[in-house]
Amino acid sequence: MTRILTIEDDPIVGRDITDTLCDAGFDVEWVRTGQEGIARAVDPVFDVITLDRVLPGIDGLTIVKTIRGVGIETPVLMISALSDVDERVSGLLAGGDDYIAKPFAPDEMKARVQVLLRRRGRLQQPVATLLKVDDLEIDLIARSVRRAGQEIALPPVEFRLLEYLARNSGQIVTRTMIFQSVWDMHFDPGTNLIEVYIGLLRKKIDTHGMRPLIKTVRGSGYMLG
Repeated sequence: MTRILTIEDDPIVGRDITDTLCDAGFDVEWVRTGQEGIARAVDPVFDVITLDRVLPGIDGLTIVKTIRGVGIETPVLMISALSDVDERVSGLLAGGDDYIAKPFAPDEMKARVQVLLRRRGRLQQPVATLLKVDDLEIDLIARSVRRAGQEIALPPVEFRLLEYLARNSGQIVTRTMIFQSVWDMHFDPGTNLIEVYIGLLRKKIDTHGMRPLIKTVRGSGYMLG
């Protein structure tokens, strides 16, 4: 199995990266400090390293310079909220292979890791970047939606909701599942929030004359397909 080392001190970002890459089928080890990071990064067992630029103790630039200095060639994806050009150049010149700025879309993270693995010849499975349900297409990299060839503009929350439904197409998803996956709420607050957003999606996805794709399963939840 492909092994990824994630060096990230922010607990929310670290968990997001870990969940995203684990969902893609990778084996992820997560460490939270520069000291832990450099101790693990010199181990050549990892196929890719995701490395936060700003860390407590030893920073990301020092880590990547150090591992390159001792001959570790593991591809490094630098991650930082410091997204100006000089910052990206510094990371790449220090030995990083790619750079992604916070906040990032989970599917962009998966795609960038996929590219690094492909360069190294270690890609074990493809990462889907296009979801299709009937004549509906969702491009996860461009964050765009088309139905029957017509582009549909969706704001971020509606896009996340549609993406979740598409990933589970043909299956019933409950309100609680939707709240957990789209809003990161691990309970159903008993509001009509989901109904409101489902209604907004229907107006854009299931327009007049088209076969309805978004279905309400009474007493159970929703289904796309």
